[in-house]
Amino acid sequence: MADELDLLRRADPVPAHGPHYGDGPLDHTAERRLAALLNERPAARRRPRFVWSLAAATAAVVTVLALLFSGPGTTPAVAAPRPLTIRADATPVSLTELAARAARQAQEQGAPKLRKGTHVQSWSMGMSDDKPPVTLPEERVVRWKADGSHTELVVATDPRHPGRPVLRDDAGAPHLVEDGHVLTRQTYPPSWSDAPPESTPPHDAARLRAYLQEAAYTKATLTTPELLDVIDELLDRWTLGARESAALARILADTDGLRPVGRVTDRLGRSGAAYAYDSGGTRRLLIMSPSTGQVLGLETVFTKADPEYGVKAGDVMDYSAWMR
Repeated sequence: MADELDLLRRADPVPAHGPHYGDGPLDHTAERRLAALLNERPAARRRPRFVWSLAAATAAVVTVLALLFSGPGTTPAVAAPRPLTIRADATPVSLTELAARAARQAQEQGAPKLRKGTHVQSWSMGMSDDKPPVTLPEERVVRWKADGSHTELVVATDPRHPGRPVLRDDAGAPHLVEDGHVLTRQTYPPSWSDAPPESTPPHDAARLRAYLQEAAYTKATLTTPELLDVIDELLDRWTLGARESAALARILADTDGLRPVGRVTDRLGRSGAAYAYDSGGTRRLLIMSPSTGQVLGLETVFTKADPEYGVKAGDVMDYSAWMR
């Protein structure tokens, strides 16, 4: 019950202890948070226990997809992504050093500026209680206008297989759509919310830490998993500039449990420094630019098998890759 209550508190647009808001309609952010309670995929990203309770046949996913979508001489259109390959580094870049590099980058002329909106590629387990889970790749672009309204475009695409059909299960059963198929295209009116993560993130580390705590609806120091979750939410709304990236790198450098593990090439072909955090049968892998400190991606992988639910060690729960 604790997990469900936590999800409700995070989705509640009018928390009892919050200083903001009055009676009024839900804004887009609140609707997205509430939708996460009804949609298996966002729940799977945030709470591994939800994934386990729904996954009755994870081990069969690749076989099932092959039977559904492949014929003589063909290969499955989509397979579950493998975890990113970590290459050992004799001198891994510490987060302290990375924060120093990011601070220097922020001082350079022409350094990237903060921009509201995001461009992200994501892969996540789609779950159901009556069919095997599938990995759903998509790309989302959010752009804000001067009047405070914004547009959101979501398309089905997988950069690992350019031009090939993409698997979806949004019609009640697994099916293929063309690469680049538009899933949603919406325009939203100006938001009335002025609370994090809708409000502008600061570029000072101390103020940014307080901002992230407010976005997570807590005054307590964020745990490492909580910090990674709220960073995920922040980057789904904002494209950080060099100063904000430097402040975030400084916060991460002071975070317990994140350790450098080597170098990776992310799913968009970018070189990154990888920092891992293990907890509760999962590994969170944070990928950052080794030269600028920009967060490039975040991957969650199961580290322990659970035969009862068909979860295997090495299964990728979700992955996000953010772009400028």
